[in-house]
Amino acid sequence: MKVFVTRRIPPEGEAVLAQAGVCSIQQWDSDEPIPQSELLARVAGKDGLLCLLSDRIDKEVLDAAGPTLKVISTLSVGYDHLAIDEIKKRGIRVGYTPDVLTDATAELTVALLLATARRLPESVEEVKNGGWTTWKPLWMCGYGLSGSTVGIIGLGRIGQAIARRLKPFGVKRFLYTGHHPKPEAGAEFGAEFVPLATLAEESDFIIVTCSLTPDTQGMCNRDFFRKMKKTAVFINSSRGAVVNQEDLYDALVKGHIAAAGLDVTSPEPLPPAHPLLSLKNCVILPHIGSATYATRNTMSVLAANNLLAGLKGESMPSELSL
Repeated sequence: MKVFVTRRIPPEGEAVLAQAGVCSIQQWDSDEPIPQSELLARVAGKDGLLCLLSDRIDKEVLDAAGPTLKVISTLSVGYDHLAIDEIKKRGIRVGYTPDVLTDATAELTVALLLATARRLPESVEEVKNGGWTTWKPLWMCGYGLSGSTVGIIGLGRIGQAIARRLKPFGVKRFLYTGHHPKPEAGAEFGAEFVPLATLAEESDFIIVTCSLTPDTQGMCNRDFFRKMKKTAVFINSSRGAVVNQEDLYDALVKGHIAAAGLDVTSPEPLPPAHPLLSLKNCVILPHIGSATYATRNTMSVLAANNLLAGLKGESMPSELSL
């Protein structure tokens, strides 16, 4: 059986594939994305494909792979880069990596929230450029979590892990929204299930952790930001396309909201000249939610084991239900 891996992956995952001895492995030996023309050529005739979230696996790629392709394993928890309808139509199985990155992503989201709300990047820059002249009562003041209301859009695994970490900061009230109430999860934090508009109006901090779907695409738009408090902080660690970035820029510039922190953007990478990068009240990270050595290695092992199980017709450790 033949497998194509679209990028260099962490060493523990590579070792799992190499030691299995059940497939011949071809790999794009680079940390940079494989060009589309190379992907189309190299996927041809393969039985398995191990890809990353930055690889667009669409109908063109599936056609190039041909009828031999039986399993796709993605090194990610998200799968909006996969043409799921086409994949399902062809009977291809899909493995992904949920759960293992929950803690790392929750930690990063909390760090991003604190950095944004307390203006840490801006403060560091002031120290470096000579802006720190003396102690001033209101200089570099931001917003604290104690006694606040935190709204979470998507109280799934990551949303719950974030709430669990924020609770000890003295958050007074948790709100959440989604497809349906989650009484058991909400009970742990005393979280209230509310409509999106209510969450926007009443939250001091809003954290987006939902999946990207046709329903959530562009959900955080002009109307949403105008419902938010002028002192509210907006954080997104889900997918960039959930947010209308032009509307976010407008809200930040006009003072409709206080600040925003993004670990995800659309596109990725965000062009250096993008207007959001010119704003002091917008902190943008390069999609590093799961970027700890331990988490990335664990993800690569799970992705490798998903691929191998699919090739052998066995139950995957984490298979996407299509």
